[in-house]
Amino acid sequence: MAKNVLIISTSLRPNSNSEIMAHETEKGARDAGHNVEFVTLKDKEIKFCKGCLACQKIGHCVINDDANEITEKIKNADVIVWATPVYYYEMSGQMKTLIDRANSLFTADYKFREVYLLTTSADDGESAIQTVINGVNGWIACFNNVKLCGYAAGGGVNEPNDVNNQPQILKQAYELGKNI
Repeated sequence: MAKNVLIISTSLRPNSNSEIMAHETEKGARDAGHNVEFVTLKDKEIKFCKGCLACQKIGHCVINDDANEITEKIKNADVIVWATPVYYYEMSGQMKTLIDRANSLFTADYKFREVYLLTTSADDGESAIQTVINGVNGWIACFNNVKLCGYAAGGGVNEPNDVNNQPQILKQAYELGKNI
């Protein structure tokens, strides 16, 4: 059965390695017959959460920027795929800011049940992404019946387009999408 998959690329860098991986995952998910929407945070205005919790009463954030539209897409997707570069052994700041701004989902009738993660980092050790996985699992823990179903890590990439020189990473990203 076809699922509605939302891929969110959080890197702001042109030709970013995590976005290249995200597009490979998109291809895999499309080849598997899923409906895929790709969102990039490039050129999006997403301000910091104020912590007012009004969103949980009114169903959306009181700040009028691009976060509300993306949060609505998250709410209505069956599957969420986060793609992030790893900065200082953690998810990108813009990914964390969007997660914070999606606080209205906590009390919403969200559809997503599956979450996947794509990461790229200069460090190619498994420990390079563990805190990112922990952070995503912290977000997931706030939702009933939602789980991290898989991840693909592209280590040893630093400069733009580096991941294109590592076909095994691209294959891993494609297969992640294919197996959603």
